[in-house]
Amino acid sequence: MDTKNIMIVGVGGQGSLLASKLLGHLLLSQGYDVKVSEVHGMSQRGGSVVTYVRYGDAVYSPVIDEGQADFIVSFELLEAARWLPYLKKDGIIVTNTQQIDPMPVITGAAEYPENLVDSLKNAGAKVDALDCLTLAEQAGSAKAVNIVLLGRLSHYFDLPDEVWMKSLEANVPAKFLEMNKKAFELGKNYK
Repeated sequence: MDTKNIMIVGVGGQGSLLASKLLGHLLLSQGYDVKVSEVHGMSQRGGSVVTYVRYGDAVYSPVIDEGQADFIVSFELLEAARWLPYLKKDGIIVTNTQQIDPMPVITGAAEYPENLVDSLKNAGAKVDALDCLTLAEQAGSAKAVNIVLLGRLSHYFDLPDEVWMKSLEANVPAKFLEMNKKAFELGKNYK
C-alpha cells in the first residue's frame, strides 16, 4: 500500500496530540507501519499545533510535504486555511467550524477572515465541516472535540467501529470512556 498522510492541525490545548496518538494506535493495530511526528509552536499559549500521521507498508519519514496530505483534520477553521497548501488535489479537509481568535485578531491588528469554509471549497478542497464543539458538549464535555473529529474522520476509513473503540479504550482513561465513545458516534453519524 502506498503511504497515506494525515495532518492534524489546531490550537494548543484542543487535544490534537491525543487524537494523533489514538490514530497512530489504531493504524498500528491494523498492521501498518506508522510514523507520528509533532511539530508545534506556542501550544501552551494557544499557538498553532500540527501533528503528522503517516502510514502504509513502509514509511521512512514522519514529515508531510506540501501537496501530500490525504486528509487535514482541523480543530479550528483558520488552521484549516493555514495548512491548505499541504492538501493533495483529491484530499479531504475534515474541520470543526469553531473559530478561535489568534493573537493578531485579539490585539486588533487583524480581522478573522469571513466565510472560510466557502474559501476552502473555492480553492478546490473537499471540505467536511461540522460544529464539533456543540457535538462534544452533547456528548458531555467540550474537551471531546478531538474525538468528534476522529469519529468524522472514521467515516472515510473502511474499518469497523470496534477497531476505533479498542483504540479509545487503550488511550482514554476509563472514567471518560463512555463520554468519548458518545462523542465518536456523534461525529461519525453527523449528517
